[in-house]
Amino acid sequence: MGLGLQLSVFTQTVFRRLGAWRTRIWEDRCMVQGGRADHTSEDTLMIGVKVQTGSCSSISAIMERGSGSVPGLMWVLSVLVWCSGPVQSHPQCLDFKPPFRPIRELQFCVMYRDFGCCDYDRDQQLKIRYYSIMDQFDYHGYATCASIVQDLLCQECSPFAAHLFDAEDPSTPIRTIPGLCPDYCSMFWRKCSSTLPLLSDDPIVSRVQDDESRLCRYLELDDPDYCYPHLLSNHKLTQNLGRVQSDSDGCLQLCLEEVANGLRNPLAMVHANDGTHRFFVAEQVGLVWAYLPDRSKLEKPFLNITKVVLTSSWEGDERGFLGLTFHPNYKYNGKLYVYYSVEVGFDERIRISEFRVSASDMNLVDHTSERVILEIDEPASNHNGGQLLFADDGYLYIFTGDGGMAGDPFGKYGNAQNKSALLGKVLRIDVDDNERGPLYRIPPDNPFIHERGARPEVYAYGVRNMWRCSVDRGDPQTKEGKGRIFCGDVGQNKFEEIDIIEKGRNYGWRAKEGFSCYDKKLCTNSSLDDVLPIYAYPHKMGKSVTGGYVYRGCEYPNLNGMYIFGDFMSGRLMTLQEERSSGDWLYNEICMGRGLTCTFPGLINNFQQYIISFAEDEAGELYFMSTGFPSATSPSGVVYKVVDPSRRAPPRHCHYDPQPVRVKSHLIKFVPQETLIGEEPLSRHRTEAPPTDSYDWIQELIDRLGELEPDQTTASPTTSTTKPPRHSRRKGRRRKGKSKAESRAEVQEGAVRLVGDEEGRSDQGRVEVFVGGEWGTVCDDLWTTNNAAVVCRQLGFRFALKAAKNSEFGEGRDLRILLDDVQCEGSENTLLDCKHAGVGTHNCAHYEDAGVICGNSDHVIHV
Repeated sequence: MGLGLQLSVFTQTVFRRLGAWRTRIWEDRCMVQGGRADHTSEDTLMIGVKVQTGSCSSISAIMERGSGSVPGLMWVLSVLVWCSGPVQSHPQCLDFKPPFRPIRELQFCVMYRDFGCCDYDRDQQLKIRYYSIMDQFDYHGYATCASIVQDLLCQECSPFAAHLFDAEDPSTPIRTIPGLCPDYCSMFWRKCSSTLPLLSDDPIVSRVQDDESRLCRYLELDDPDYCYPHLLSNHKLTQNLGRVQSDSDGCLQLCLEEVANGLRNPLAMVHANDGTHRFFVAEQVGLVWAYLPDRSKLEKPFLNITKVVLTSSWEGDERGFLGLTFHPNYKYNGKLYVYYSVEVGFDERIRISEFRVSASDMNLVDHTSERVILEIDEPASNHNGGQLLFADDGYLYIFTGDGGMAGDPFGKYGNAQNKSALLGKVLRIDVDDNERGPLYRIPPDNPFIHERGARPEVYAYGVRNMWRCSVDRGDPQTKEGKGRIFCGDVGQNKFEEIDIIEKGRNYGWRAKEGFSCYDKKLCTNSSLDDVLPIYAYPHKMGKSVTGGYVYRGCEYPNLNGMYIFGDFMSGRLMTLQEERSSGDWLYNEICMGRGLTCTFPGLINNFQQYIISFAEDEAGELYFMSTGFPSATSPSGVVYKVVDPSRRAPPRHCHYDPQPVRVKSHLIKFVPQETLIGEEPLSRHRTEAPPTDSYDWIQELIDRLGELEPDQTTASPTTSTTKPPRHSRRKGRRRKGKSKAESRAEVQEGAVRLVGDEEGRSDQGRVEVFVGGEWGTVCDDLWTTNNAAVVCRQLGFRFALKAAKNSEFGEGRDLRILLDDVQCEGSENTLLDCKHAGVGTHNCAHYEDAGVICGNSDHVIHV
């Protein structure tokens, strides 16, 4: 076929198939501006060709240009080339981690002494290898090739070493020679091809080393933006190298590492500061789990007070186990303190108790050791506070809510402004040496100790409901900021705020909410003398602040000094950083890394929406906890570690040796469940290209377009009726004409199905069970989340988010009630394996038909 005819056939094919798929083109990914469109996404699969999308023409414009002409084809091809936009910077080392700044200056690969992938030891190893190679050459060879060999060896130290050596995917072999740009490769081959046997033991390099064309094709990278040495002059790759990356709106691009999962509203994660580097995660129901440094979980809980903790499965219930902290001298005295809701008679209270660790098991609390330090009546079920912490002064700080309801309606000025009440306060007490005498003492410098009518425990007042506070460890070098207490105070209906707690200060509630007046009479009172927050944000950004931490860890130096916090309702992650000269706090939002940013092994770029709490581990690294369903009984909670993909600390700089942990319980190995969304690392299995075969790219593109051919049997998009997709004939395919009896026989005994959801969702509905050849319903007597978990697991879901009762998903009146009084432990294979009244035996009606809502950890269930 001649070129003109071939191009004409190709063009007609392109336009015919693009026309048929016009409604399938991603016009919403382009914003048309003056005849052209700008893509904002990183990568798009467009008519079978993967292109980098920087700025590109709207593909729908192709149809307006007509079809069938060679000029039209050339225009299409120019669009495809034009759509190849700016590359995204993704520095990465050969160990699949971000680059770093060497502690000791490099002496050989000096071009990477400020930032790269080699420390001093590796630099010296490369230097030794360099001399072992160059010793094989005479003066002329040394003069000609010395600098080239040095450059090639030192690319292992480049911040983009993983790209240069094709090592982004850990499953593929690493190159022995970095990817070279064609012009540089030709120069290298002409001058120094004799160095190839010394530089590489790759058998393919050995076979093609005498053929310039074949060698340079083999050494060429799939992504030409990263080839050496052109990447050095690529401003889009090298700008802001080593700094936290941000998008055009200034949103910081960070990544996450999953640490723990399957938790029921994890609202606190703390460490014992005992050198073991264990971390302890508390669930709202009253369980605390111990985790080892390798993230394995002890099967037996560290603390279990579920029988006394007051909470419920209601979405958003603020009561429960709310806080946990270890005594600064826990390693020696074994003391820890908890904050939880409790019911005493008809009264609801918050209780602060002291426990001791078991004398025989360092991973188990002695539950008989509880001593109640303090109890405070709660007039309502919300605004319960919940933070406990020891500050640098060694005293225990307790953060209480204002008592609940709305607007702090208690008394003339509310609880928060009333220093004779313990609610709406920051309390400070001394719990040392309390084995005899009072359980706590008042620190002698507490600010209101001599004020008549004031409670001596009060350290600061005028707070609404501080949710999550932390103590700044201070700059690792200068200790600047050490000891500051940061808190997030949840607002009423307009603003959320971040405060730094100071002795004796008034934080304004209920006179003020954020920077705004709430109670106008109190707000204008000259005696208010309140301290303003360091930052406040309106409810269009979020409606329930979750206080965080100032990052002072070792692993990610760029984050040092950033106060990282979030919002429970909006799922927004945010940072504040102090400007030293002015004292102002500068705001940035955190976005999960896009495109290639998080394509490191083990990293992800998404999280469950409801941000419950933040945490530090013993080394100072930062974590947060969130859930997909805000209920105390929903096991959809996950713990994430915050990761900066742009820069890490030098190797071995953050090394620590945990103290040994004596384990008496079984260990549950951690299995990550979350996955990276969007860009995936590509497997690149390089093979030697055949020397004579030509590449028929036109035919391949036509073939790709053929894969997009619309299925002519599919119903029109305008009709609500669709036909099932076509299936290829294969062995074992079901034959037509099968009887109902035969079909029914395929259903297994104890199988379940969900029906009755009005929106047709497959993850929720009335439970129907197959027993004895018929489908029937289950009564909701004794119906619990353990029962629901069995059903959801049968259906392929990881979690039971709700055990629905009272025929929430309708009544199955056409069926018999087959099961009643079902009691599962949660590990059974089917409901028939659980305790029950007997098949067909019941004392209930269909208005009690049971249901479930199931889910996985990678999406949110909306009820």
